[in-house]
Parts: sequence; structure tokens; C-alpha cells
Amino acid sequence: MMPQHAPAPARRCPHCDGHATAAITTGPRDPSGTLPTLTVACPACHGTGTAPRTRPARATATH
Repeated sequence: MMPQHAPAPARRCPHCDGHATAAITTGPRDPSGTLPTLTVACPACHGTGTAPRTRPARATATH
């Protein structure tokens, strides 16, 4: 059998820990009884919940 290759799991954003958006209440309930909310995305990952993959640092030779 041939081995199956799986993609590497995505890195979670270190700023939001993978919880990319949050619903924030904006005050008391409307006369209709609904609670007004704002959906705010993480500014670091722009609402994706993942961090970009980083390349390992290259060793530099010193002479």
C-alpha cells in the first residue's frame, strides 16, 4: 500500500487562539426585544482563526 499524505494541520492564531470572531453586545435590547450585536474579527488573522505558516530560519555562516 502507498502511504497517504495528509496536509499539515493549520496553525491557530496566537492572538485569538482560533476563535476568529466575537459577537459584542452594543447595549440594551431594542423595543422589538432583539439584542443588537457587532461581529468583530481578530485584527491579527482577519477572521480566519489561523496564522500564516512560517519558514524555519536559515542558518547564516559567519566568517
